Amino acid sequence: MKKVSKNNPIPLHYQIKEILQEMIENEVLKPGQSIPTEREICEIQGVSRMTVNKAIMSLVNEGLIYREQGKGTFVSIPKVNREISRLKGFTEQMEENGLISKTKILSYKIINATKQCKFELKMPENEDKIFEIKRLRFSDEQPVAIETACLPYFLYNGMTRDMIEDKPLYGIFREIYGYHPYKATQSIEPTMLSEYESKLLNQENGALALIFRQTTYMENETPIELTKAIYRSDKYKYQITLK
Repeated sequence: MKKVSKNNPIPLHYQIKEILQEMIENEVLKPGQSIPTEREICEIQGVSRMTVNKAIMSLVNEGLIYREQGKGTFVSIPKVNREISRLKGFTEQMEENGLISKTKILSYKIINATKQCKFELKMPENEDKIFEIKRLRFSDEQPVAIETACLPYFLYNGMTRDMIEDKPLYGIFREIYGYHPYKATQSIEPTMLSEYESKLLNQENGALALIFRQTTYMENETPIELTKAIYRSDKYKYQITLK
């Protein structure tokens, strides 16, 4: 481990953070591997416990490392990268990152659409029913997202829970209904997890997360899906391609 310079104007905690980050990026410290303890870093760097703790918490907040009560502090598995320039379903995203995905249906019901939902889905005036499907999405056995999909009832005649069990919705759209997702509008914003959401995602209450809201369209501009997905920020990041 490199040593901090006490003559450097950069704060000591920030120097330690950069030293650890460099070790992670160079795979001196590998994903899943424990990092040196706070006491060990204090001894190596000749700094206070508070200084080291500040550096470590900064890395935890960035998702580069994580803590397990009574076990230690470990290097995080690299976050799943979501490319915003292409329209892809969750399963396809996981496969492209070499990960195994799994889905658990939390609820499946037919409900009355809200005014906002009807507007977003451009539903006819005489249609007011939607399928509301809540699912917990897993990546390599770890829960990473809570997704709520709203589908216009009149577009998905005969859809049942069994039809979508362990199957990607985009596959159902194409293979059963002949709907081919062509484009989507999406917004992304930060949020804090509620107690219920925290339990589902194995996070602390109030942990930071990302909300993705998306409306998916066919080529003829017909909306076929409205979704809200809450992703763990320690497991997920997004990438935007600009041209």
